[in-house]
Amino acid sequence: MLPLKLSTLSVALGMLFAALNLYGVLRPAAFAAAARKFPRCTPIGCVLMLAATAWFVYYLSLETVSDFAHMKRFLYVFFAAVGIGAAIFVRDFLAVRGLAVLLLLLAKLVTDSARLVESDGRLVLVTWAYAWVLAGMWFTISPWRLRDWIDWNTASEQRTRMLSGLRVAFGLFVMALGLTAFK
Repeated sequence: MLPLKLSTLSVALGMLFAALNLYGVLRPAAFAAAARKFPRCTPIGCVLMLAATAWFVYYLSLETVSDFAHMKRFLYVFFAAVGIGAAIFVRDFLAVRGLAVLLLLLAKLVTDSARLVESDGRLVLVTWAYAWVLAGMWFTISPWRLRDWIDWNTASEQRTRMLSGLRVAFGLFVMALGLTAFK
């Protein structure tokens, strides 16, 4: 699979990031309440974990290293079983774990797409992707850290609104890069 065009990916990521955080600007109390429920939300966790599993198995299917060719079927079954098993048996902070794996996979997509672009603006997205890698690893190891981070971010309506506003601005900046610098 060829990576997405960085301009398309940048616009989509920027819009999604800005839209999610716009709610925090407009309704900080409701945003904070929803965000605080996220880490232990099992239905969302199942969806995120199963989506991450499917995406990972898809990436595995694209692997062309001949050393693993004879093991591919076993690896498909193994990784699918791990993802499904995690969704069934590891309910504690499942949403955080699913998000962590998705962040790692999304970082791969962004860095693969950024390789095809000459613009220095791509470094914004690559840096963001490496932040996702660090966050994904950290939240996989200690998922309660995301809960603590959310609690700090949403400690007051003023803080929620301010930080959400900064994230909206960053999302719009990423979107603007996709519309201008990566064309």
